[in-house]
Amino acid sequence: MARKRVAILISGRGSNMVALIEAAKDSRYPAEIVLVVSNEPAAEGLTRAAASGIETAVVDHRPFGRDREAFERALQDRLAAHRIELVCLAGFMRLLTPWFVRQWEGRLLNIHPALLPAFKGLDTHARALKAGVKEHGATVHFVVPEMDSGPIVAQAAVPVRDGDTEQSLAARVLEVEHRIYPEALKLVAEGRV
Repeated sequence: MARKRVAILISGRGSNMVALIEAAKDSRYPAEIVLVVSNEPAAEGLTRAAASGIETAVVDHRPFGRDREAFERALQDRLAAHRIELVCLAGFMRLLTPWFVRQWEGRLLNIHPALLPAFKGLDTHARALKAGVKEHGATVHFVVPEMDSGPIVAQAAVPVRDGDTEQSLAARVLEVEHRIYPEALKLVAEGRV
């Protein structure tokens, strides 16, 4: 079976990107990371991807001003040029328009640092601590036009401990993110979701 061609979109250091790249180094893994694209020219993840021998590209959102769809059309052109079949968001800090999401319906994954549907959006760890929840975690889901609302592919929970800070909780959640994102991509690439 041919491996699915995957692009990862990042804005920062790309720690989830690294987890996906590591999983895809196994030739039996059903997906191949062929492109990493960042909207931030100085993203540390670009250097990490290049060090793994993966082609990188920058599509800086700034020249497009407020025209989000024009930015996404430039992004779409890059993805099409590389014959990308699946897209993984890994710390990509841009809200995507319905136009872009529709192009990739059922083929666009995101990882969110909370047990959706709880704590959609930003600052999930601070909000979880403030709410006093006993469990927190991470979710891999398909992207739909409404933020953090798509069908869930995988979730993993971590306990919230007495004395947890945002940083300590975030570190525990990140560990499970690095485990479930490669598992979720595998399921999607194999057509099992």
